[in-house]
Amino acid sequence: MKNKKYDIIRFILKCILIPAAAVLIIYALNKPYKEIDAQKYWDIAKFGMLGREYWEINVGNLGSSHGAYDFVYTDLQNAGFICFNFANTSQSYDYDYAILRQYGQYMAEDSVLFIPVSYFSFNNEVVNEQEEEALSVRYYHFLSPEYIPDYDPYVDLITNRLPVLSAGKDIIKLFPDLDTALTAHASNDGIDVEEFARRAQERYSRHFDNKEEYFLPERIEELYAIINYCKENQITPVLITTPFSQYYTEQVSQDFLQEFSATVTKIASDTGVNYYDFSHDDRFATHLEYFSDSDHLNETGAVYFTYILWRELEEMQPR
Repeated sequence: MKNKKYDIIRFILKCILIPAAAVLIIYALNKPYKEIDAQKYWDIAKFGMLGREYWEINVGNLGSSHGAYDFVYTDLQNAGFICFNFANTSQSYDYDYAILRQYGQYMAEDSVLFIPVSYFSFNNEVVNEQEEEALSVRYYHFLSPEYIPDYDPYVDLITNRLPVLSAGKDIIKLFPDLDTALTAHASNDGIDVEEFARRAQERYSRHFDNKEEYFLPERIEELYAIINYCKENQITPVLITTPFSQYYTEQVSQDFLQEFSATVTKIASDTGVNYYDFSHDDRFATHLEYFSDSDHLNETGAVYFTYILWRELEEMQPR
């Protein structure tokens, strides 16, 4: 009877001590992993500067990668403009709208906000649910819960409180001697036209293949919501399609281009917003030296493109 009593006590102690030990291990690993996890989101650190280093913004832009890479405001900033790039890779209009609702307060009255309209904007740039889920996590790092589309408290917990619980294979980064990952570096030996064309096909496939609908009604409604927010807050919205290389545009069907043009033209007409299409602009389309790939400008191209916007668009001229 006495042994049985001790067995019960030992069992109870195990039930308490084993989970307690697990919790201690998780917390011990979580602190150093938080620093590693933060490195994955270096590109969103800019949002922490809003309200501290950036307010009364004169010119900004939303968008996915075409917004993130194609707007470089060097010349405008040198001229005294306060500029900010709100874009992130693969960012869809619902997240553009969420960012605007939280941070639009830092746009000055009569400011200009460029809203990129890409060929995938009315669908999604992401190619599967896993990629979409992985990208959505970043918004938990800088958006308030009330603005995050389809907010999930559990995702918030493992993102901001206990990221080590979602580390997966990244946990190996806590032990540098075991990290066997290799880093590939791109060549800067000049433009390989054949390779450029091949990658253009890959970009086209990513944006167009395996998508049942290119123009989702919810994406169109989200764009209307962004424009309405701007108008209600004395921000001038500008719809814009950024430059693409000819190797990308030549693969896009005329049927799609007609529907795309009709969709954007209707939105522009309904809202009274100007739309500028640089997708086939001769100053870029055949000048591969301005591109990092078939549909993204490199820094030189982005500086030149943003300069053109400053000098040519009526919204950017003194009033």
